[in-house]
Amino acid sequence: MAPFDEEQAEAEALDRLQNLGLSQYESQTLINLLRLGTGTTQDIARVNGVPRTRVYEATDRLHELGFIDIQYTTPRKFTVISEETIIRMLNTQRENTITELAERLEVIGPAQPQREQFGVWTVTGREAVSSRIDEFIADADEQIVYMTVDELLTDDHLDRLQDAEERGVEIYLAGISDDVQDQIQEMVPSAELFETLWEWRDTPAGNLVITDEETALVSALVNGSSGATEFEETAIWGAGDRNSLVVVLRAIFTWRLDGERAE
Repeated sequence: MAPFDEEQAEAEALDRLQNLGLSQYESQTLINLLRLGTGTTQDIARVNGVPRTRVYEATDRLHELGFIDIQYTTPRKFTVISEETIIRMLNTQRENTITELAERLEVIGPAQPQREQFGVWTVTGREAVSSRIDEFIADADEQIVYMTVDELLTDDHLDRLQDAEERGVEIYLAGISDDVQDQIQEMVPSAELFETLWEWRDTPAGNLVITDEETALVSALVNGSSGATEFEETAIWGAGDRNSLVVVLRAIFTWRLDGERAE
């Protein structure tokens, strides 16, 4: 990781604190006190011109959260707890929030989204596409057809494939590089290779997953919007044995597999 200069570190710390639920002025007040160690409202405001009225509100909130202590002198003085304790408390609050959210979502609706027979859905971004692939592999009961390229094979995908193998799911690989093939078969010995009309590694394609002959996802690597050399991933997926995307991808990629199984 590249080293931060002080100005960049402060800007990114402010951004992260706001992502974790603090307001702009609460975040800035906390950063100012971390610089000062101990200070009055005037001291805090003087660091970078935070309005004193905002400092009053921010220090009250930070005290409620347990991030700062107050000495009731005239004027009042504030001192900040250790950075390690702040991180630990924020992490605990985040975990509690996620747990509470999960409980509420479970009450609101079903754990799994409804799978439609018709329609194609779009997913953008490597993390989002990767999560959808993990979900589909984890839900597979009978069969997984999987193709990918070296840079998109993740440890999570391998873990999900291993779990599927343990459940007795048939796993088929095609159109991937020798390195990816060897890596998958080392982790998932039962995975079988089969031939397909397409040479996956000779195209800008990313991932292909077909599960239980009724869920299909295909992705491609595209230039990022910023024009950077790194490629972004975008995908489409559909579900249902009559879904047009599922039908087409099965016809293109698993025709040989279906023939071999019929024999």
